[in-house]
Amino acid sequence: KTMLNDLLRFDVKDCSWCRAFTTGTPPAPRYHHSAVVYGSSMFVFGGYTGDIYSNSNLKNKNDLFEYKFATGQWTEWKTEGRLPVARSAHGATVYSDKLWIFAGYDGNARLNDMWTIGLQDRELTCWEEIEQSGEIPPSCCNFPVAVCKDKMFVFSGQSGAKITNNLFQFEFKEKIWTRIPTEHLLRGSPPPPQRRYGHTMVAFDRHLYVFGGAADNTLPNELHCYDVDSQTWEVIQPSPDSEVSHPEVAERVSAPEEVPSLPSEERGIKKSRDVFGLDFGITTVKQPPTADSELPSGRLFHAAAVISDAMYIFGGTVDNNIRSGEMYRFQFSCYPKCTLHEDYGRLWENRQFSDLEFVLGEKEERVRGHTAIVTARCKWLKKKIMQARERLKQKSKQDLEDEGHAVCQKDGIGGNVKLCRLQPLLEVPIREAEAQPFEVLMQFLYTDKIKYPRKGHVQDVLLIMDVYKLALNFKLSRLEQLCLQYIEASVDLQNVLIVCENANKLQLDQLKEHCLNFVVKESHFNQVIMMKEFEHLSSSLIVEIVRRKQQPPVRTHSDQPLDIGTSLIQDMKAYLEGAGTEFCDIILLLDGHPRPAHKAILAARSSYFEAMFRSFMPEDGQVNISIGEMVPSKQAFESMLRYIYYGEVNMPPEDSLYLFAAPYYYGFSNNRLQAYCKQNLEMNVTVENVLQILEAADKTQALDMKRHCLHIIVHQFTKV
Repeated sequence: KTMLNDLLRFDVKDCSWCRAFTTGTPPAPRYHHSAVVYGSSMFVFGGYTGDIYSNSNLKNKNDLFEYKFATGQWTEWKTEGRLPVARSAHGATVYSDKLWIFAGYDGNARLNDMWTIGLQDRELTCWEEIEQSGEIPPSCCNFPVAVCKDKMFVFSGQSGAKITNNLFQFEFKEKIWTRIPTEHLLRGSPPPPQRRYGHTMVAFDRHLYVFGGAADNTLPNELHCYDVDSQTWEVIQPSPDSEVSHPEVAERVSAPEEVPSLPSEERGIKKSRDVFGLDFGITTVKQPPTADSELPSGRLFHAAAVISDAMYIFGGTVDNNIRSGEMYRFQFSCYPKCTLHEDYGRLWENRQFSDLEFVLGEKEERVRGHTAIVTARCKWLKKKIMQARERLKQKSKQDLEDEGHAVCQKDGIGGNVKLCRLQPLLEVPIREAEAQPFEVLMQFLYTDKIKYPRKGHVQDVLLIMDVYKLALNFKLSRLEQLCLQYIEASVDLQNVLIVCENANKLQLDQLKEHCLNFVVKESHFNQVIMMKEFEHLSSSLIVEIVRRKQQPPVRTHSDQPLDIGTSLIQDMKAYLEGAGTEFCDIILLLDGHPRPAHKAILAARSSYFEAMFRSFMPEDGQVNISIGEMVPSKQAFESMLRYIYYGEVNMPPEDSLYLFAAPYYYGFSNNRLQAYCKQNLEMNVTVENVLQILEAADKTQALDMKRHCLHIIVHQFTKV
């Protein structure tokens, strides 16, 4: 109803509101301004001011105010030199002791300029316009910005006819923008959020969280999460099927009854004295449903802020243009990321413990690899490897010893001599493949990813076409879909004829179809046929293009579900559960009981095994398993193998007790497993097991875990 310039404070511990103490002259009443925190101050820039009722004196501002939290003092910053154009609905953030302003609306047009000002010394600072380069986002307003890993991210917003759901990143040091592609996302995997405006986006750890906004006349209320490392989106589900019992299930915290009412200007607004805490897991085990689990309804122009390890969402416009006074709290998961793909990726890059060598094409180029990974991921290559092994078996034992066996001596513990037999690499001829596309395919087998072709680089696209041909031959559905999406997204006016000719030559019918449809589009056809490359096309292709333009084929839609193949995690799970038994090359002994396993996988995931296999591999190929002085239970050991092979972290609490120290002992890439074990123990500690857990926490110097146990012992002293 009116513009406001009051300042309210919410205490996240007490869940209570009060008016903030202020002195000095505050900014004039406004909306669509920006507010950021730097040091012990808040900085407010720009926005829209005036009298809404009389529709007079309405204008955008470019003033900058500082509010000092310690003293409550408002101060306007007056600076020399050029100022940014007055604006509202812009993006603002703080990085490297500076305030950064991007885009917005100046009252006549949307903007996409960028300005910055140093915040350390008011007397010496001035505004500076940034010269941006790269794929600069279109002019836009009502969008959020967030800083993560030294980059600024912008997602969607109001940009006129060009409105998209693109995510852009800005490199502060190089001043370069990049559009983050979504073509690498497999069909069937979670897509990016739909285009929207008036939404929020915050950064926490390596993730960006997008909530709310108006999306094509709807108010969605899903919480979208973007992983900056893996460049993938997911929707966080407010489900009782949470990963562990208590923080992941919604927690409802009631505010004290003495909460001050919201300001009188907001009469008639739905007010809430509750804060709803939600934290949703990534992997799931069944938990009893919780009635208090509540997701905020869809809304736009709300506010979002990260405090400690939680996101708070306040207000916004909900259904029928009603303003909300609700506050919600979302508890982030603070687990270290899964390093499975990176660990296997490093194994591919360094080729350590390679046990096979592919001999490729007519040139007989050689590429090394690991039997365990390749046979887990590709049945076609598995068959080739088994044929090569069979041929090797036909050779006499004497030939094998003469040609391949080398003996090396290493000093073992206590001066014992250990023998290390270096097996010859198994040669596997693959006549159908050349080295460069085959290496891209191998990278996919190890990491589930391929590198995105550089924009405008035809050679990159042609390489991915060769990979696509291999994926079809080797029956790798997942890679096939990835390549197809990459190439289709890369086809443009400059390269379409080259890609079409190559698709025709390689008999890639689906890709050729895409190119032909691209060429005959109304907006493309005249430009394409005037190109020099069109003159050099094969006559059969020219005929196809002309005929298609004259009589486009009837498009048919297949009801067949798309086969997106299996993921690295699915394949490694199946491999551990029995699919890889015949390729085991190491025996793990648990209390004298043998468990066959795979050296390359163990070495990729554990620096303990990597060092052992590199330096003092036991002659008999058997390794005793313990965690320090403790031998884990069979069940706990299987839980650890599941973590090593495919990153699984769900396990019974008693397994967590055994594996709590495993990350230290076995040298995993990070303490993800320990973090899950710790949470699992904390949620399930009882008077029966508290002493065992205390002892384990003491041994591993997990101080907060130790405090938790001591707290329980003190409060349940008699029972313990």
